Amino acid sequence: MFDNLSDRLEGAFKTLKGEGKLTEINVAQSIKEIRRALVGADVNYKIAKEFTDKIKEEALGTQNVLNAVKPGEMMVKIVMDELVKLMGTQSVGINVKGKPGVVLVAGLQGSGKTTFSSKLAYYLKNKKNLKPLLVAADVYRPAAINQLTVLAEQIGAKIYKEPDNKNPVEIAGNAIAFAKANSIDVVIVDTAGRLAVDEEMMTEISNIKEAITPNETLFVVDSMTGQDAVNTAKAFNERINYDGVVLTKLDGDTRGGAALSVKYTVGKPIKFVSMGEKMDTLDVFHPDRMAQRILGMGDIVSFVEKAQDQFDEKEAKRIEKKIKKNKFDFNDFLGQLNQIRKMGDIKSLLNMIPGMSKMTKNLDIDDNAFKKVEAIIQSMTPAERGAPELLNMSRKRRIAKGCGREIHEINMFIKQFDQMRKMMHKMSKGGGMRGMPGGFGGK
Repeated sequence: MFDNLSDRLEGAFKTLKGEGKLTEINVAQSIKEIRRALVGADVNYKIAKEFTDKIKEEALGTQNVLNAVKPGEMMVKIVMDELVKLMGTQSVGINVKGKPGVVLVAGLQGSGKTTFSSKLAYYLKNKKNLKPLLVAADVYRPAAINQLTVLAEQIGAKIYKEPDNKNPVEIAGNAIAFAKANSIDVVIVDTAGRLAVDEEMMTEISNIKEAITPNETLFVVDSMTGQDAVNTAKAFNERINYDGVVLTKLDGDTRGGAALSVKYTVGKPIKFVSMGEKMDTLDVFHPDRMAQRILGMGDIVSFVEKAQDQFDEKEAKRIEKKIKKNKFDFNDFLGQLNQIRKMGDIKSLLNMIPGMSKMTKNLDIDDNAFKKVEAIIQSMTPAERGAPELLNMSRKRRIAKGCGREIHEINMFIKQFDQMRKMMHKMSKGGGMRGMPGGFGGK
């Protein structure tokens, strides 16, 4: 995400390396590279020019103030502050108050509206403890109702659909009446998209909005389309005056133009960002955290929040007791792996840790990286999983056959597990980190 933009901005900051202070000459050189980086990320030239003019003004205003700070570090700080302002300063929550609250979802075909609608239902159900209802109001795309039905079943949410009704305004109104009669907290209306902005589409979405008066109207933008997405967002806003933007497909080959300029262009906040197809990959948009990611600083706050979502206090205390007694076993280890996997895509998680984005940039980190280890453990008997000391050579050979691995891989994994268990036991007694093992399972 934004790798190319991050690299080019870093190059702009390097022009100040070795300089004693900020001057008009070195600031101008750095500003030129920053502007090129933004235009290369598909940010409108006018926005890029205004943005860099503000940076230049700030940089020259500090040249005689903080001589103790290196020029490169000062420029990073200034760019960071201006990026946050450009993207909206602070996160903006979603308004779902009402009996029921109503969210209208709009956007072009292929932008990810239906997937987002389901992710939003999952978010409201699991993080806000609300009862959502998904409404299939796309009456044109043949697979739309089926797709929403499958996703609703996947997340355990109710769906309202009228397969024989071709009037989306009527469907949306009937859905709200159904929600009131069935104690639904939030109604999420998934509407039809088109391949381009057209009058028929605009009229339909306007009529739906007028009929159901939603608490929130959200416009879904495919972030991979860059400046085109921003232009579409502007056209929609002029017609239906929506409340916020959702950026989808941020895990794709996105240049960043939409994220950087949609707030400036449209004047409406980005409320959510979405990555991947998994239902738990919807995040509230935080301008400061996104700016940190763009500048290669990671996003440790989001990382901790994801970890806390999977944190089980009782389980943590149970594991802690076992570690102190040096009784941590393969069942416990398997449970910890599952918690990590629930946090999301491994490479995306690593990129949230400061300094890790560059280290993982060219690495092919598969989401199934733990499958080999899981296969080894699952080839053990329940007794072996609970008592690693039982694993003699005969048992190891049987396990190797069961999971389709070589005996030396089994030996390596068990050795690394034993090292890890000893290290954790030592740490629980204040022994420090010495002796920490490498990655599990070798290559």
